[in-house]
Amino acid sequence: MTQVQTRPAPHAGALGRDEIRRALGAVQDPELDEPITDLGFVRSIEVAPGARGAAVSVHLRLPTSFCSPNFAYLMASDSKDAIAALPGVGTVTVELDDHHDSDLINAGLAADAGYRGTFGHEAEESLDELRWTFRRKAHTAAMERCLTELLRADRNLAEADVGQVLLADLPAGRAKDALVRRREALGLPLDPAALVLVDDQGNSYPAETVPLALRRARSTRISIDGNAHFCRGLLRTRYEGSGADQTDRPEGAEPGENHTLLPITVKENA
Repeated sequence: MTQVQTRPAPHAGALGRDEIRRALGAVQDPELDEPITDLGFVRSIEVAPGARGAAVSVHLRLPTSFCSPNFAYLMASDSKDAIAALPGVGTVTVELDDHHDSDLINAGLAADAGYRGTFGHEAEESLDELRWTFRRKAHTAAMERCLTELLRADRNLAEADVGQVLLADLPAGRAKDALVRRREALGLPLDPAALVLVDDQGNSYPAETVPLALRRARSTRISIDGNAHFCRGLLRTRYEGSGADQTDRPEGAEPGENHTLLPITVKENA
C-alpha cells in the first residue's frame, strides 16, 4: 500500500537507509518516551530510485500483536510523515507487521485517511490529544529523574525542599538534557531561574504538597521505565535477533537487564 507524494527529487540518488533511519529516530513511542529506532521497532528499510524521487518502504514491528492500536497508528503515521518530509522522497510505504489491526492501520495510512478516518467511532481522541497526554507524562518522568538524582547526590537536601530547585541547580548531563527537551515540547520556561518541579502548565506546588507531587511523579517515571524494559524484552522474545537493533536505555536499567524479560526497578522509600 503506497501513498504517492508529488515532489521533486533533487537528491534522490543520495538518499539511503541511513538517512531514513535518522529521520525515523525522531519518531517516539508515545508511551515509552523513546525513539522507535532505539527500541528496535523498525524491522526493515528499503530505498529504490523512482521517477519522482526515491521509493521508500518501511516495515515496523511491535512487542506484541495486541499493543494499543492508537499508539501503533501514531508511530506509523509519524514515521510516514518523517520520511515524506525528506528531500528526494517520491513515494512512501509504511506498514505495521503482525498486529491485530495491521490491515486496518495499513489501509488507513495508504489512503491518508487520518486517525479518525481509520478508526471511525473507536477514535475517542485526536492524535494531537494523544501526543499532549504523553508529552505531559514524559515531562513528569524527566522532572522526577532530575530531582531524584539531586536528592541522591546531596544528602543534605530534603525532599520537601525540592520545590525550590531551579534549572540552574541541576548538573549537566543526559537527565537534564531530556528534561529541557520535554519542557520545550510543552512550552515551559527554559531560563536557568525557572523552577524544576512544576505541572504541565508551569505551575509550582505549595511547599506542603511537594513530597506528594514528587511521589506521584516517581510513580509515572517507574511506570514508563518499567514498561520500556518490559517491551524491549518482549520484542527480543518475539523476534529473534531484534536485540541487535536496540540501543541501551540507562533509565531504569538494572544489571543483567539484557538477560531478563521482566523489568526490575529500585523501590523508593515512601
